[in-house]
Amino acid sequence: VQLQASGGGLVQAGGSLTLSCTASGRTFSDNAMAWFRQAPGTEREFVGLSWRGGYTNYVDSVKGRFTISRDSAGNTMYLQMNSLRPGDTAVYYCAASTQGYGTNLYERSGYRFWGQGTQVTVSS
Repeated sequence: VQLQASGGGLVQAGGSLTLSCTASGRTFSDNAMAWFRQAPGTEREFVGLSWRGGYTNYVDSVKGRFTISRDSAGNTMYLQMNSLRPGDTAVYYCAASTQGYGTNLYERSGYRFWGQGTQVTVSS
């Protein structure tokens, strides 16, 4: 099983980017998936998740600006990022769980499968 994250790049503050995470080797249509990010010198932090059934939730700092969506086949997850800020600069990782939902899915330990990360840089 592999997760491939893509779509990162350099954008000015206020701009938008859409990240993609494509799964191969299995589908995750019934499983939770999430985005995390890690800025230099910091811990990898939760950004947002999508549970089985379509529930989504986000860290407060991105609510109203970021949106997670998934294709119906369960192979691809997206992160639409609007109104980007310099503080959003980080390597973004996608992750997939063996669970469909659960309160532990706000933590890295809830995810078994990880993508390689894609760099997002927001200039001021």
